[in-house]
Amino acid sequence: MADNGGDKFLYFLAGASIGAVLALLFAPKSGKETRELIARTAAEGREFVATKASEGRQFAEEKGRKVSDDFTSFIDRSKEAVQRQKEQLTAAFEAGKAAYREEKGLSQD
Repeated sequence: MADNGGDKFLYFLAGASIGAVLALLFAPKSGKETRELIARTAAEGREFVATKASEGRQFAEEKGRKVSDDFTSFIDRSKEAVQRQKEQLTAAFEAGKAAYREEKGLSQD
C-alpha cells in the first residue's frame, strides 16, 4: 500500500489556508487591514512553500548522490569479486593441467 502522508499534508495545508482566509474575511477589521493581512499571509505561505521545496530538492539530491555512490561502490566490489574468482579459476585450471601432466608423465615445455 502506498504511503500517502504527503497527500494528507497537502490537504492539511489547503484546509488551513482556506480556514485562515475565511477567518480573515470575517474578522472585525477594516478592508485595508484585512487586505494587508491577506497579502502578508500569502507572502509567508509562498516563502514557506519555497523553503520546503528547496529542502525537498536538497534532500532528493543528497539521496540521489548516496544511491549513486552506493551503486558505484557495489559495481566496484562486484568487479573485484569477479576478478578474484577469475584468478582462482585460472589457478585451479593451471593446477589441474600440471597434475594431469605429472600423472601422465609428460614434461612441461
